[in-house]
Amino acid sequence: MYVRVRPAAAAAAAFLGFTLTLLGGTASYAATGPGSATGRAVLGEPVVYAHRGASAYAPENTLAAIDLAMRLGFDWVENDVQRTRDGELVVIHDDTLARTTNVEQVFPGRSPWKVKDFTAAEIARLDAGSWFGEEYAGARVPTLRQYLNRVQRNQQNLLLEIKKPELYPGIEEQTLKVLEEAGWLDERHVTQRLVVQSFSADCVRIVHRLRPDLVTAFLGTPTVADLPLYAEFTDRINPWHTTISADWVAAVHGLLGAHGKAMEVDTWIVDDAATARKVQDMGVDGIITNAPDVVQEAVGGF
Repeated sequence: MYVRVRPAAAAAAAFLGFTLTLLGGTASYAATGPGSATGRAVLGEPVVYAHRGASAYAPENTLAAIDLAMRLGFDWVENDVQRTRDGELVVIHDDTLARTTNVEQVFPGRSPWKVKDFTAAEIARLDAGSWFGEEYAGARVPTLRQYLNRVQRNQQNLLLEIKKPELYPGIEEQTLKVLEEAGWLDERHVTQRLVVQSFSADCVRIVHRLRPDLVTAFLGTPTVADLPLYAEFTDRINPWHTTISADWVAAVHGLLGAHGKAMEVDTWIVDDAATARKVQDMGVDGIITNAPDVVQEAVGGF
């Protein structure tokens, strides 16, 4: 039997060192990912995605951030993927290293410090945690392989964003190759634990063509008139929360996506209770947030 373990309950259980049981079995999260009937959470609650990990409380896109999301009880994490000069995929949001690492101190003469201009070995030298807080000093920019291994170890699920694919020709194929090598393209991962998204419709279309079994999402807010075009190659439309209405969400739900199921809406970035309840009332299927505990308490409670 599957039940949703509230984040606070899961964290408390981990802290106290015991496993919750129900009717003689181990309690665990319900399968609410793309392989479920609707992808929606138990009891109609939106699925909560930890944006770049629990990034309100730990440095974004680091292993520390996804570990913290796990400790808070969240099984879906979101990340961003870009490529180094020597072809390694790394997990970082900006196309420059300046905001979230100490690259300006380590490599002062290499402005504007673009990810694509540094090798993986050079990026591995950078501190990606001190900017956020002294307790995270020494955190690194993870490679996608390292990140996937940690998500797998944590028994979490992944909303993977291919970032700025126009800067990295062929990144769609390469991302799929790394996912395959890491064991993330088997049936269980593809149907329940993985979604690939991008702001680029062409990128999403390429991923769908290469792996039509994968669940994909387009980041943006197409007009209602254009939604049928997106339904041909994607399963979800993931918009900024300020750009949507209940009628727009209903229009998305009224279409069948690339896998013949009702399309879904996961909105971003929602970090406060009032906005979380507002988009919940609009009928969204998921909420992407830096503060997953705040949103979960607002939409369903702990």
